Amino acid sequence: MAVFLLALSAACCLGLGFVLQQHAAQRAPRADLLHWRLLLDLMRMPEWLLGTGFMVSGLVLSALALNQGEVSLVEPLLATNLLFAMALSRVLTRQSLGRSGWAGVLLLGLGVTAFILAGRPTGGGPPAGELRHWLVVGTVVGLTLLLVSLARRLPLFEEATLLALAAGLLYGLQDALTRTTTQRLDHDGLDAVLRSWQPYAVVAAGVVGLLLVQSAFEAAPLRMSLPALTAAQPLAGIACAVGFLGDRLRITPGALAWESAGLLAIVVGVIVIGRHPAMPGSVGDPPKDVGGPPDLERAGAERAGAESPTAGSGTGTENAGTENARAGKTRAGSADDTRPAR
Repeated sequence: MAVFLLALSAACCLGLGFVLQQHAAQRAPRADLLHWRLLLDLMRMPEWLLGTGFMVSGLVLSALALNQGEVSLVEPLLATNLLFAMALSRVLTRQSLGRSGWAGVLLLGLGVTAFILAGRPTGGGPPAGELRHWLVVGTVVGLTLLLVSLARRLPLFEEATLLALAAGLLYGLQDALTRTTTQRLDHDGLDAVLRSWQPYAVVAAGVVGLLLVQSAFEAAPLRMSLPALTAAQPLAGIACAVGFLGDRLRITPGALAWESAGLLAIVVGVIVIGRHPAMPGSVGDPPKDVGGPPDLERAGAERAGAESPTAGSGTGTENAGTENARAGKTRAGSADDTRPAR
């Protein structure tokens, strides 16, 4: 029971932290995308610092949960962070859940339940050898680098999704390495932990993951990044846990079928919730500025009105005002025009 409470508390803190961080990150300069300067700029925003406080609390709680339970058990529970993110977003947007919202909640809840009951995650399996350990870690890191490389060639909205996927992979790896670190701390003491590479890999994965997810939050609305992040993290964490931590899942045909159905329900539920109107920037919301100064569109419209034909400037001035308005909208809404030079 303690593992469930710790994991759900961690999910609550993470969900609230992600929403607050995204609200702050979308105001950061576009030139900071995928640059360490982004984190320095965000540190000056109280809202981002509050969100980071929630996120750090969530990481501490998740570490405690991982110390008492298997990664394969904790990771699906952490995926419920999207429910708490949606609850805060619903307060901000004043949108009701509706059928799609409840459908996403039901899918996510049933998926977590089905996976845990069918898989019955247990630990105690033989630890993997050093070679297998590095192969799993190298695969996750390689996929992360591939996603980031592909993201840099895409428009901002698509880039945000791939960056969030990459961050989710790193966070899943971080959770598995956190479990390894806490196990070593319990058995061998702090001195042995400090001599191993895992705690430093945990810190590195956390810092790089933070940069990736904040860049994703800056590039596009929350609906384009948080579902991908939330879906990728448990999948990567479970793969790492089975790959080198010795976590065991039931592998009978019936159990495998229900485990697969549970993971699929989690992913689909995450996507449905992430695209609900209660999430900032979801379908149906009025378009928000995606780059540049936030008032460009309004300024363009005002210039168009000020230079209308009634001011005695004739058709040429009317056309100029219309072009100004169109230019303002283009600068505010075009992801291509706002991409930083690379």
